[in-house]
Amino acid sequence: MKLYKRLFIDGEWAEASGSGRFDVIHSVTEEVMGRVPEGTSHDAARAVEAARAAFDSWAATPRDVRAMYLTRIHEGVVARTEELAATVTGEVGVPLQTSVVVQVGHPANTAKAYAELLDEYSFEQRIGHSLVVREPVGVVACITPWNFPLHQAMAKVAPALAAGCTVVLKPSEVAPLTAFALAEIIDAAGLPRGVFNLVSGTGATVGEALAGHDQVDMVSFTGSTRAGRRVSEVAARTIKRVAVELGGKSACIILDDAPLEQAVTAGLANCFRNCGQTCSAWSRMLVPRAKYAAAVEIAKRAAEALDVGDPRVDGTDLGPLASALQRDRVRSYISTGIEEGATLVTGGPKPPPGLIKGYYVSPTVFANVHNTMTIAREEVFGPVLCLIAHDSDDDAVRLANDSIYGLSAGVWSADSKRADAVARRLRTGQVDIN
Repeated sequence: MKLYKRLFIDGEWAEASGSGRFDVIHSVTEEVMGRVPEGTSHDAARAVEAARAAFDSWAATPRDVRAMYLTRIHEGVVARTEELAATVTGEVGVPLQTSVVVQVGHPANTAKAYAELLDEYSFEQRIGHSLVVREPVGVVACITPWNFPLHQAMAKVAPALAAGCTVVLKPSEVAPLTAFALAEIIDAAGLPRGVFNLVSGTGATVGEALAGHDQVDMVSFTGSTRAGRRVSEVAARTIKRVAVELGGKSACIILDDAPLEQAVTAGLANCFRNCGQTCSAWSRMLVPRAKYAAAVEIAKRAAEALDVGDPRVDGTDLGPLASALQRDRVRSYISTGIEEGATLVTGGPKPPPGLIKGYYVSPTVFANVHNTMTIAREEVFGPVLCLIAHDSDDDAVRLANDSIYGLSAGVWSADSKRADAVARRLRTGQVDIN
C-alpha cells in the first residue's frame, strides 16, 4: 500500500493544514491500495504563493534548461513505468498492458515531446512593424480527472513548464497516487522551489480555492460538464484564463460504402477503450438503415468476444471501472436504456458472470436507440454502445450534431473525399477518418 502523508509545496514535502485523508480503493479487490492527505483551501493558497514567488525566475530560465528538466522528468517516468502502470491499473481498472503503453507511455512521451519542442519553438515573430512575443501566462492551476490520471497531469504540467509557467496540480481524489509519484519524479529532477506544487483535495475545497485565487493566472480543467461550469464561474470573478475539456457523446458515422465489419469492430473498440472511461469515446454508432441489422450482429459478436476480468492478468480486454460510484452510475444508465425502450443486444445491468467483487460492468450494446433517449443524450462513461440508424449522409450529420457535446467524432467511408466532406460538417473539435 502506498502511503503519502505530505503534500508537495515550494520544493518540499509539507504537512497538510488539516488532518483529513483520502483512501484510494483498488478497482479489482475493493481494498485500500493507498492513502493521500486531504488538502485544504489554506494549502492551496500556500501552493499558489510558492508558485507566484517562483514565477519570475522560472519564466526567465533559458529554454534549454527548461528542456533539460523536462527530459529528466521523462526519464524518471520511464524508469518507474512498471510501478506507475500497476498503480493506474489498480486505481482505474484498465488492463495492465494498456496502462504500460497508454497510461504511462503517453505521459512519458509528452514530457519528451515538449523538451524537444523547446529546441525549435519560436517565442517571437516579427510581423511588419510589430514584434509578437509569446510569454508565459503565469501561475497555472491544473485540475485533472481520474480516468487518465498521469496522462492528464502530464498533458497540463509539461506544456506549462515548457512555456515558463509555474504550476499547482490538483489531482482527482479517486486516483491521486500517480500524481504523487510524479511529484517525487519532479523533486528528483531538481526543479527550482515552487515551480511545481501538488495539493490533493476535493473540487469543492482545493479546486474552488485554486480557480478563485487572484494570483492564479490560468486554470486548466478536465472533467465533468457540471464541474467545468463551476470552475468557469469561480474563475470569472478574477478574470483569468480558463481552458476546459469536458464531457462527450461522440458519434461514429458509418457511411453506406464503408467496410462494415472493420468499422463496427473498430468503433466498438474505441467506445470500450479504457473500460469506456474516455471522454472522447465514440459512444453513438450511426449506421445506414439498410445495414443496421448486420451492424448490430457484428457489434454483439465483438462485445461478447471480449475477455472481461482481472486487468492484472495477461489477455484481459476489459477490467472494472474506477469506483463503486461509477459502476453504479453506469449500471443505472443501462437500466434507464431498457426502461426507455432500447433493445438490449448484449450485456446489461448485472455484473459479468463470476465477477461479484470489483467494480465490473458487463460490456453492453443497445440497438433501436433513438437520439432522444437518455443513453443517447448523456455521457455514460462506461462500456455501453448505442447503435442508431441513419438514412443518408445528411441524416447522419444531423444526428451527430444533435448533441450538447462537441468533443470528438469518427467517419468511416471507402471514399476519402466523401468522408472528408462529412467530417467538415460535424460540429466537433476532432474527427477521425477511417
